[in-house]
Parts: sequence; structure tokens; C-alpha cells
Amino acid sequence: MTLPEGVRMSDPAHPAPAPDPPWALLAELTHGCPLRCAYCSNPLELTAQSAELTAAEWASVLRQAADLGVVQAHLSGGEPLLRRDLVEIVAAADAAGIHTQLVTSGVGLHRERLDRLVDAGLRSVQLSVQHTDPAAAQHIAGARAFSAKERAARLVGRAGLPLGLNAVLHRANLDALDSLVELGLAWGADRVELANTQFYGWALRNRDALLPDRAQVARARDRVERWRERLAGRMELVWVAPDYVDGTAKPCMGGWGALSLTVAPDGTVLPCPAAAELLGPAAPNVRDHELAWIWRESNAFNRYRGEAWMGDPCRGCELRSVDFGGCRCQAYALTGDAARTDPACHRSPDHAMVRTLVDAASAHAQIPPRFEYRTHTADLAAR
Repeated sequence: MTLPEGVRMSDPAHPAPAPDPPWALLAELTHGCPLRCAYCSNPLELTAQSAELTAAEWASVLRQAADLGVVQAHLSGGEPLLRRDLVEIVAAADAAGIHTQLVTSGVGLHRERLDRLVDAGLRSVQLSVQHTDPAAAQHIAGARAFSAKERAARLVGRAGLPLGLNAVLHRANLDALDSLVELGLAWGADRVELANTQFYGWALRNRDALLPDRAQVARARDRVERWRERLAGRMELVWVAPDYVDGTAKPCMGGWGALSLTVAPDGTVLPCPAAAELLGPAAPNVRDHELAWIWRESNAFNRYRGEAWMGDPCRGCELRSVDFGGCRCQAYALTGDAARTDPACHRSPDHAMVRTLVDAASAHAQIPPRFEYRTHTADLAAR
């Protein structure tokens, strides 16, 4: 097995600890999407429709996942509603005893289809929003979709399903945080996730346009705390910290290969959604191996488990069992070495490169962001 530069084989003398069972699965059903969001974390090379797992293959994956211990699956993409066999996939998850959440842009969700999904076993919906102003939302997403999202929220409410809103935050919408929370209240959301952009895939390509300055983040953080006080017991408000600005490594996925796994549209299995570039051709695939073997035995999942792989300063850091050395994918993207301390951490020897980027963002804070939009993989109308 050939690993990309910067990725090392596990050390037989210091094997990774035996993993606990995963509890969650991110099922990326397709990379096709009617939106072209500038912050999309999908890889730059998107999977073609012809390479996607079939509904029967997804049913097998879901049965294996349930046997492994998975209890919740997030059906995502791209846009999962582009799968004509989505009802079959939801039914397969329900038959396996897995709770399903649809992660969607809302485009293409209509009453009859939602009723069929609910009958098949769909349990909740997470709806993405880019901005509360339709024109600004169109600029960020590269497509007109706000009215479709509004309609989707009404349908989910009518169906009685829990609704979560997810807003990826960046320079173009951080100052709209108050209105994003108010939108969640107006649409009847049970949970609003305010997720500062993680710079992978297309988001990394657009980093200079997306990265906010420190003052903008500070204003937003203050507003989040004020809203949490007001909304206590009414609506869950989640803030995913901006690690570039904070200088604190995020506890990536609760540790590499620790809590969940991702299955990409072509069956590639990853410890986290952003690991495709890091692992490259070394990433295992459900068409070649059982999910249990991939989780327990594969080098891809064992390489950064535990602490034995860590070098300094992580090895001697009191936070190593809290942040797990930060994000392996980010370390690889920024330094070419996935085993280095995440440069977002202020203790990293590479932190200066991140600090320089944030300083530059302050200099460009008043410049309207111009994006390079995500591409499509196929003629969406044909689907």
C-alpha cells in the first residue's frame, strides 16, 4: 500500500489502542449539488455520479455499520435529495435500527417526497442556510435557493420532525449572526449550529475571501453568549470555534477514528470528512473490505489513534487528551506532514503561518469577498 508523502505507516512496536465502537456515520450519498457554496468542504475532485454506491450497496454499508455499533447516520452530500433512491436508503437504515438525519440544502424537498421519507423512517432534518438576505445567500451559495429553504423549513415543521439549522460562518455572514438566530426561531428550529468555516476542499481554495478578522469574530462570539442567555431552554445554540483566529486546536472528531466514520459517495471510508486528500489512494473502500475490518484493522484508521504517534510539543502537552493534537487534515494541508502539531494551535512551531493569514484578513476586512465557486459533477437536471 502506497501512502502519500507526509503519511506514515503505523508503528508495530507502538500499536494504536483497540478502538471503541463508532456511534455515528456520515453517509455522503453524492457530491452532486444544486448549490456551489464557496465554503464547501467536499474535495476539489468530486465523485462522478457513475461511481456512486448503489442503494443496495448503501443498504449493506448501513447493516455493517449497525453491527459495528453505529446508532445514527447523517445522510449528506452534496445534496442527498438528488438521489432518486433516497427513500430506499432511508428505509435500509431504519431496518438496520439506525436513526437517520437528512442533511440538506432544502432544494428539491416537496411535500410528497418528505412524507415518503418520513414513512421510510427519517427522524430529523438539518437544513443549511447561507444568509438571511436572499441576495447575500445567493452570492455565497452561487445559486438562488433561499425560498426553497424557507419552504423546506415549513414542510419539516408540518411533518413534526426535529429541525436543525446549520450556518457556516465566515467574513460574508458573521455580522448577520443575530438575524441567523432570529431566522432559526422564526422557522421553528430546535437547534442552530453556527459553524465557523473549516478550511478544507473548496473552503481552503476560497480561504482569503472567507477568513474573518479578529474583531468580527469577537463581535459574533459576544452575540452568541447573549443569545444563549436569552434562549436557555428554548433552543440549542452551538458555536463551532474559529480555530485560526482563536489559536486553539480543535478536538478533531473527538480524536482520529474515535467516534465516527465517513463513507464517501464511491465507498471510500474516512476517519473524518476531510481526510480524502490526506489518505489519497491509501484510503480503504467498502467495495474491498468489510466496515468492521476498516474500523478496527486498517492503517488508515489506526495511524493517528491514541497518543503514541505524537511528537513535540503535543507529546508533552497537558491538552493532548483533550484536543488530540488538533486536526490531522489541517496539519497535512498546511505543512504537508499529518503528524505535525496542528498549526492553528498557538503552541505549534508552524503557528506563525496561521497568524499571518489572520493578520492579512484584518487588512482586507472591508473588501467584499469574491469567491471561486464549487463545480458540479454532472447535469443535475438529468437526475
